[in-house]
Amino acid sequence: MIDLHAHTNKSDGTLSPTQLVELGCKKGLTALAVTDHDTIAGVAEALEAAKTLRASGKYETVPEVIPGIEFSTEWNGGDVHVVGLNLDLESEGFQKELPGFLDSREGRNREMAKRLKEAGIGICYEGLEKMFPDRVLTRAHFATYLLEYGYVKSTKEAFDRYLSPGCPCYVPREKVTPTAAVKMTLAAGGIPVLAHPMIYHLPEEDIRALVTEMKEAGLVGIEAIYCTYSEEDEAFVRKLAKEYDLKISGGSDFHGDTKPGLDLGTGYGSLCVPDEVWQDLKNA
Repeated sequence: MIDLHAHTNKSDGTLSPTQLVELGCKKGLTALAVTDHDTIAGVAEALEAAKTLRASGKYETVPEVIPGIEFSTEWNGGDVHVVGLNLDLESEGFQKELPGFLDSREGRNREMAKRLKEAGIGICYEGLEKMFPDRVLTRAHFATYLLEYGYVKSTKEAFDRYLSPGCPCYVPREKVTPTAAVKMTLAAGGIPVLAHPMIYHLPEEDIRALVTEMKEAGLVGIEAIYCTYSEEDEAFVRKLAKEYDLKISGGSDFHGDTKPGLDLGTGYGSLCVPDEVWQDLKNA
């Protein structure tokens, strides 16, 4: 069993890269992709953790750590995520382009902090950075901050009142296109995958238009096995994969305590991504 979509505390997960890899060992995973939002900051630590755990002999199975990322992109005014797998982290082009993703996220975060302060909430961007050092900050971090300091009673309330589209403190982010993320992944020697297409709630014709556009740019895979999919969802995405000659990918989208009840490898209990999924993607 493998998991090709997981997050650490380098973005909006709660486990460190080392803890994530060790959990992968406990789950018996044979492969594990570290796919933090718009950053590869946790990959080196995860690779080193796997090496150390393998040498220790503590676990029967230590997963192959796959260097990855989850790009936040925009298509037709909505969010679309692209997972990049098996990246060459030393790629000159990749290292040059990645800071642009982080800069656009930081600008958006600073504006949200400003709007929250104007709404009477005692928050500053520097305080947020201090609470979550060395991480790519997301709206989940804002929600945790608001909960910690008593402005809301739950992170759900934080999103409902302040942080979701249509709320007074929400700020849309300048994003790149899915095709740009595909091309950037390919330039880094990686495997571009359209992440969880069914959660975007697009009409079928729009999903097909998106897949067509991304396929022309070099899309290799599509996430057909995902923690929240129904049997019908998975069947539809598998059908798309066959029609557009795409490889299947799958993962839990694990975030630790940020997503209660969602476990690494098994999602909400029934998820299972077989080893051959990764082999097929690599062979592609």
